[in-house]
Amino acid sequence: MSQVSQTTMPIVQREWRSLIEPILRENATDAPAVVELMLREARRQRASDIHWRPENDAVYMHWRIDGVLQEIDRFTPELGPRVVARLKVLSQLLTYQTEVPQEGRIREMPGLPETRVSTFPTLYGEKAVIRLFAGENSYHRLGDLGWPDEITSRVSGWLDQTGGAIILTGPAGSGKSTSLYACLRELVDRSQGGRNLTTLEDPVEVVIPGVTQSQVNSHAGFSLVTGLRSLLRQDPDVIAVGEIRDHETAMTAYQAALSGHLMLTTFHAGRCSRAVARLVDLGLEPYVLKSGTLGVVCQRLARKLCGCRSSLASSENCERCRGIGYQGRLLLAEFMDLDQAEIGQAVMQRADAAQLEQVARSSGLISLESRAAEAVRLGLTSPEEIYRILGWSVS
Repeated sequence: MSQVSQTTMPIVQREWRSLIEPILRENATDAPAVVELMLREARRQRASDIHWRPENDAVYMHWRIDGVLQEIDRFTPELGPRVVARLKVLSQLLTYQTEVPQEGRIREMPGLPETRVSTFPTLYGEKAVIRLFAGENSYHRLGDLGWPDEITSRVSGWLDQTGGAIILTGPAGSGKSTSLYACLRELVDRSQGGRNLTTLEDPVEVVIPGVTQSQVNSHAGFSLVTGLRSLLRQDPDVIAVGEIRDHETAMTAYQAALSGHLMLTTFHAGRCSRAVARLVDLGLEPYVLKSGTLGVVCQRLARKLCGCRSSLASSENCERCRGIGYQGRLLLAEFMDLDQAEIGQAVMQRADAAQLEQVARSSGLISLESRAAEAVRLGLTSPEEIYRILGWSVS
């Protein structure tokens, strides 16, 4: 392990070292004990992902906390393959297969929710990334997401519709899946069994009682497109598609949205306007997009300032934020309603993303930048954090 003095370490690293050092003193290659402690402590420290990365002279462990990777520890190269092998055993992967990527899940560790494991061959051995799914109760209801009131109200109205598409967009790590699951929970509560709620996901991240959930399996020929076509014959009222990625998926999903099904999906785009433009680029005809879309929500997650930031000395030893200076995250969001006349007309004219953005703002869209500037003004987050997530300076 690293020889950095513990007195200068952030609290997260100090607490980890105090727990792991007795284990490694007793047995420097005790992979099962390291893995169990790693999974439990990372979850306790609110990490969403664990990165186990081999290099020439050491294996590095990073945790992603509130969206930012932090180096937690370094281990001897001898421990690296043992830990990856243990993760493979727990997630039912092939331990002898080290030259191709593998994906699996850890489902049976007492006291821990399901965990996803991905391994990938590198120059110095296999890298492992562990996604720590939030527990079932962590996927909130619609009103708990932190959307501005006008967006929550608008999405709530869309969920009562019997047809049309709701697009949740943003880059990776922006909370799209959390928002999608919150919408599904809302639908379960509202329908009370009166609507057939179905999903097609890659992967299923959390089980929601009252929803029929399926996970694609491309190796078996069960893709998003084939799954969607078959799902339409299952008498669905609501279909949630994990992500639209290509022309066929987009066309099939919008066929569902235009034929009496409420369709929810996620999509990678940095703004509402870019999401609409990219869907046209995928081959959706403008009239299909305009007629079939209820609305688009784009969101980002910014770290919230901890109260200790008013004093640098207190920040270093703050128990709330673990010495990071930020605690929890703030949701910044914008939405676009394609039923607005000016926006709908721009879509029909195949306006590009920049033109559509200009039209939307003139029609009243409150942009992510405006939300960010307001959050900084209120002291909820910092200009540095806004620049990190948006690449945009705010004073």
